[in-house]
Amino acid sequence: MKRAFLLGPTASGKTGIALNLAPLMNAEIISLDSMLVYRGMDIGTAKPSAAEMAQVPHHLIDVVDASNEFSIAQYLKLTQAVERQLREQGKNALYVGGTTMWFKALAFGLIDLPEVSTQLRDELAQRLQDEGVMALRDELQKVDPDAFGRIHPNDHRRLLRALETWHSTGRSLTDWQQQWNPSNHVDECAWVLDWPREILHQRVRTRFKEMFEGGLLNEIQGILGGCGFGKTSSKAIGYKQILEHLDGELDLPSALEKCISQTNVLIRRQMTWYRSFSGLQFVDMPAAEGNEQLIARFAREFAG
Repeated sequence: MKRAFLLGPTASGKTGIALNLAPLMNAEIISLDSMLVYRGMDIGTAKPSAAEMAQVPHHLIDVVDASNEFSIAQYLKLTQAVERQLREQGKNALYVGGTTMWFKALAFGLIDLPEVSTQLRDELAQRLQDEGVMALRDELQKVDPDAFGRIHPNDHRRLLRALETWHSTGRSLTDWQQQWNPSNHVDECAWVLDWPREILHQRVRTRFKEMFEGGLLNEIQGILGGCGFGKTSSKAIGYKQILEHLDGELDLPSALEKCISQTNVLIRRQMTWYRSFSGLQFVDMPAAEGNEQLIARFAREFAG
């Protein structure tokens, strides 16, 4: 069994290309998207439709309820099981998505960090609540300036993780990550769909308008009336902003604009991550979109 990765930021057109590419590779698709694992979160994640998933078998979609947490370790365990199954069937694996940390874990494994005590985790969470995010970011800037620059001010989870690492090991998270894989070279076929930023931003705007018109608000209300959202799923772009609207913090037009702006921030971070690896092939879009010759070229490269 061989693996390949079709990567790219949100709204870059990965799904359409993957559906045409997978049969040429004798491959099935494994989702590389941390939000597609949640059942019921369909519209806001641009989850492949039932017809698309019938066209090519997909894996690691609709794994847990939105109320559950789902870790990288769980993801790797499930991908190993899927790869064993494909190997037995004589099939290959085409990973499709944009979750950068999951891609790095697939390519290089997990960081072997020591376990963080529950007491330390609770103490830092309480400090975040009592002192506010700026106090903890000030501390992170002193002990791990590189992580301070990478972690978005609103990303409390990664902020806490970086401080947990420092307090529990005496070494910065950046230091641990540099020892994770110094070369960051990817030896497997991995393509990144690379769009001009202004075109991609317009695609994002169009996509969110279609999501809002297609019933995203009703989808979220249905989840709230069912299993509810968990800590991670409630932070997904598109869901977090609508939840703020339902809490009375934003009107609906402002929620839409916040979805768009936060997605554009995510895109910048995704592309920065991809460019930190060597061995990835960046594909200029939109000239290549839907291009049969490009898809055939991908298939030849994979076969070679």
